[in-house]
Amino acid sequence: MALREDLERYGNFLFRWRSYLPLFMVVFFVMALKDFHYPADEHIFDLVWELACFVISLAGLAVRIKVAGHVPKGTSGRNTKEQVADHLNTTGMYSIWRHPLYMGNFLIWLGIVLSLRVLWFGVISVLFFWAYYIRIMFAEEEYLRKKYADMFLNWANKTPIFIPRFKNWRKPDLPFSVKNAVKREYSSLFAIIAAFMTIELLGDFMVQKKIEVDKVWGIIFTVGLIIYLIIRFIRKHTDLLKNR
Repeated sequence: MALREDLERYGNFLFRWRSYLPLFMVVFFVMALKDFHYPADEHIFDLVWELACFVISLAGLAVRIKVAGHVPKGTSGRNTKEQVADHLNTTGMYSIWRHPLYMGNFLIWLGIVLSLRVLWFGVISVLFFWAYYIRIMFAEEEYLRKKYADMFLNWANKTPIFIPRFKNWRKPDLPFSVKNAVKREYSSLFAIIAAFMTIELLGDFMVQKKIEVDKVWGIIFTVGLIIYLIIRFIRKHTDLLKNR
């Protein structure tokens, strides 16, 4: 089998299991916790660093929200069984990046990884992300190439993968839908908050040998949980988030 077919096959496999395979990084995360420490041995500096990293992750979430709010139905979904693209997205965030959702994921991932301040873990995490997602990107592009042919090639030739080309910006075809953005990304917001809260608790335990909830993170987690539960209830039991 040619390398191109191999990459596509592996990419499709990773695409189907992309929600679970990153869990393998948990092993390295546990190892990295052993090297966790407060900057200058001061908890306040640790809090400032964590909040800065939290902002990086929120920037990644903002990218995902921007995509989710503009894309038409049948594209940029969370499906894991097979590739689906009822429309080739070339405007909005897709006019400056070929894979804005994955770039958003990278920023989310980077913020979480940096919060540990362990160099070797950061390097391994970035390399893992690159090796993992580049194959998924390849498989997705092969699917789009076969389905949209020259239309895909014309877009891909002028749209970068990683570094955004802002001069290419084209206004999204569809207006921003708050309902779509909320439905798609409310769980991502809580997942980010939960990840930082977990690191905060485990990091403090490694340094202080006791579980202590920082007030700032306690407030962020509580507010995040309330927002998550409210939106989940609305989505499951009302029609408020359904497009009419």
